[in-house]
Amino acid sequence: MDYNKLSPQEERVIINKGTEMPFTGEFYKHSEKGTYTCRQCGAALYLSDDKFDSGCGWPSFDDEIEGAVKRVLDADGRRTEIVCANCGGHLGHVFEGERLTAKDTRHCVNSISMDFVPGQKEQAKTETAILASGCFWGTEYYLKKPEGVKSTTVGYTGGHVGNPSYEQVCTGRTGHAEAVKVVFDPTRVSYEKLLKLFFETHDFTQLNRQGPDIGEQYRSVVFYTNDEQKAIAEKLVKTLSEKGYTVATTIEKAGTFYDAEKYHQDYYHKGGGTPYCHIKREVF
Repeated sequence: MDYNKLSPQEERVIINKGTEMPFTGEFYKHSEKGTYTCRQCGAALYLSDDKFDSGCGWPSFDDEIEGAVKRVLDADGRRTEIVCANCGGHLGHVFEGERLTAKDTRHCVNSISMDFVPGQKEQAKTETAILASGCFWGTEYYLKKPEGVKSTTVGYTGGHVGNPSYEQVCTGRTGHAEAVKVVFDPTRVSYEKLLKLFFETHDFTQLNRQGPDIGEQYRSVVFYTNDEQKAIAEKLVKTLSEKGYTVATTIEKAGTFYDAEKYHQDYYHKGGGTPYCHIKREVF
């Protein structure tokens, strides 16, 4: 993928995760209406309506465009880094619990990580699907392919332990499933189309396993976020049952989703190769 050419100063921050000096960035006191975009890839990140003056010395936002920003725990576990969901470029860090705005969130962003497009653009409507079908590397591999998918994040959900690690989930004692959160544009790809792809890329008849991966964390689950998604999932399961399949997939209300460690994200995209237990075939 072609990205914008970066200056040495931009590379220091965006690629090497540096930090610009406080109170020096071009967007620190910037108040024009418009959209802040990623300097490396051009993806829209923040709307000016969500920018506020926190007095910290860097541009601050209390919300992001849905699916545009990923959170990654720093190696020391003390802070949460924010990166562009499209290209992985470093933006800054996010903080919660400061009570600076009603949303109680502060995205502290380096000006040098961003560009600005004047004129407030209407934020495109997006929806979120959360699906589990065995090892989340393979699930993500297929679900990030359809046109209209804006971002994918692998993680853990459906369990009873807060902010679990991969090692904890692998014990099978946290109750979590390895899952993928998909943010998509419903005008370009429907939830039903994504759900059909989900069913067609794993063996939904297997209980608590997928191929050689065995355990509750590898179970097949549709985590619905609204009643419409629930109805679509129930319809497709009924269709599969009528075709003679014994469907092991459960349909559960979505709960807290915890992002997995950075090295799990976009695993096959970054390392090459193809899934070992997810194969595309037609079932509908």
